[in-house]
Amino acid sequence: MSDPSRPRAALRTAVVWDVLKDSLDRRAKTAGSQSLDVLDTGGGSGNFAVPVARLGHRVTVVDPSPNALFALERRAAEAGVADRVRGVQGDISGLFDVVERDGYDAVLCHGVLEYVDDAAEGVRNAVGALRTGGVLSLLAAGLGGAVLARALAGHFKEARQALGDPAGRWGEGDPVPRRYTAEQLSRLVSDEGVEVGAVHGVRVFADLVPGVLVDTEPGALQELLKLEAAAAELPAFHSVATQLHVLGEKRVTEAP
Repeated sequence: MSDPSRPRAALRTAVVWDVLKDSLDRRAKTAGSQSLDVLDTGGGSGNFAVPVARLGHRVTVVDPSPNALFALERRAAEAGVADRVRGVQGDISGLFDVVERDGYDAVLCHGVLEYVDDAAEGVRNAVGALRTGGVLSLLAAGLGGAVLARALAGHFKEARQALGDPAGRWGEGDPVPRRYTAEQLSRLVSDEGVEVGAVHGVRVFADLVPGVLVDTEPGALQELLKLEAAAAELPAFHSVATQLHVLGEKRVTEAP
């Protein structure tokens, strides 16, 4: 995943970035504050954290990789937001060893659930870090996109295996431990007290279009970005997206 501010990289991030920015703006208005506390679990070198900090928010990044956190520190300094970005070594399974519960206006959980042993625990911890009414942004690998990609590459046996595998894997050489459907992700989120506001298909077309076409055809990149945005919320395309994005808010707990 790349910085949303770079045009070519935007093919992988534009849909998520646009809806995330809008949700942060709404949360800031609701909270009556221009600067929110944002937690980015598995945020690595700051592909989303630094742009979020540029909006004026305070961002804590939790990641198990010291190298990624070093790159985060450097990137934040280069962007002039070092005072608003903090990196902490840790992971989502031990999240509350390094951050507080109920302490954040928004939690980003991007590219994490594919690699955890217990997805429900991961979502539970992400939600537990949210303040009531806070925003959860969840991004994970989509099953259908992997099946389609293997089939289009001529690997039909692998495509069929991914389709029938409980974890959505196409074989021993598959680098992704787990993939999800939109229904599975929505259920995980809802079960932990988050009201799902929107589900988006991410990279519906971007991974299928030859890069040379996008780079050489005048206006192709912008038109592809528009197409991705137009298809993102249509359920028909969720089943073939490379990634799935779920956006929701932590429900207000009613007093007994």
